[in-house]
Amino acid sequence: MKIEIKKIGNSDGLILPRELMQRLDLKRGQSLHITELAGGGFQALPYDPDFERTMEVADEIMEEYRDTLATLAK
Repeated sequence: MKIEIKKIGNSDGLILPRELMQRLDLKRGQSLHITELAGGGFQALPYDPDFERTMEVADEIMEEYRDTLATLAK
């Protein structure tokens, strides 16, 4: 499905077609969590505060063990 980025007031936004909103069970005003993907894409998931905290902890661990993880990746 092709979706265009449009100017909305002083910002830019995506307009999601009604049928997509219904299929994904999204509601107006609902928050989404955006994750950048390799290759320049992104993934939008319903916002979950528990997931947000889990990702913060994962970021902290990856930062703390950056050298170890880089060695393991070889």
